[in-house]
Amino acid sequence: MDKVAVLIPCYNEEKTIAKVVADAKAALPEAVVYVYDNNSTDRTVELAKAAGAVIRHEYMQGKGNVIRRMFREIEAQCYVMVDGDDTYPMEFAAQMVEKVLYHNADMVVGDRLSSTYFEENKRPFHNMGNSLVRAGINHLFGSEIKDIMTGFRAFSYGFVKTFPVLSKGFEIETEMTIHAVYNHMQIDNVIVDYRDRPEGSVSKLNTYSDGLRVLGTIFRLYRDYKPFGFFSLLALLLTVLAVIFFIPVLIEFLETGLVLKFPTLIVCGFVMLAAIQSFFAGLILSNMAMKNRRDFEYRFTLVSEKERRQRREEKEEE
Repeated sequence: MDKVAVLIPCYNEEKTIAKVVADAKAALPEAVVYVYDNNSTDRTVELAKAAGAVIRHEYMQGKGNVIRRMFREIEAQCYVMVDGDDTYPMEFAAQMVEKVLYHNADMVVGDRLSSTYFEENKRPFHNMGNSLVRAGINHLFGSEIKDIMTGFRAFSYGFVKTFPVLSKGFEIETEMTIHAVYNHMQIDNVIVDYRDRPEGSVSKLNTYSDGLRVLGTIFRLYRDYKPFGFFSLLALLLTVLAVIFFIPVLIEFLETGLVLKFPTLIVCGFVMLAAIQSFFAGLILSNMAMKNRRDFEYRFTLVSEKERRQRREEKEEE
């Protein structure tokens, strides 16, 4: 088991990867630096290898797929994940590692939004999108995360080995954050500087399609993790619609004693039944979600015990 593993997902980053690897080795001399290539067609692999990185491959395209492979294969006491585009200064990595190894943090967020992100980032829709996602998640999940979509994070062994990677692309950061918040993991924040990509380096993030995937991920995870809140809101919406369309029918009945809009009345009845079903579905799924939480805590305890056992065995071998 490595003490510290630096994980760098890469796709066509030949202009920056050598510097990122060198910076990582300088900032964390005890770390093993892994570059996971995701079907690059340029000299990314060649330059990363020459810089001293351990090269591994993921052939299914997408950042989420790369992270799934990383988390499955690497065993370490602390994991530092950073993008290969040289937008995150590695001098902050040691502080993040310290929080994982010595202060029980499960995830450390490299917070760009509290420092230079809005000045350095030249894509205005990205600025708005980051702020929107941060506000949405913090409101829905009752958290105070400073930067939801940062690509610079540190993780404990327990987080990595219990995190179910479901996303395939850039929405993976959102999924990580919500997973940690929902399961009451210790999340620490380190403010880091951010610098825009150097000239000639191109972002793989599509503002609109990937932004929609992120919003879809928030919607899906809120439904899965907070089913009572989700289905209660749906029940409320259906109830309001049913009442709005029922009121004219009721007024007409009170005035004339007749119901002239039977189709409307029937639809209102079915919509109200759907609202009641939605409410009780939320209750049932909430109980299931609670059971999943209990199962997660049990798995997390087992993984933590495995890590402690591996550390003891390594010390005995020394």
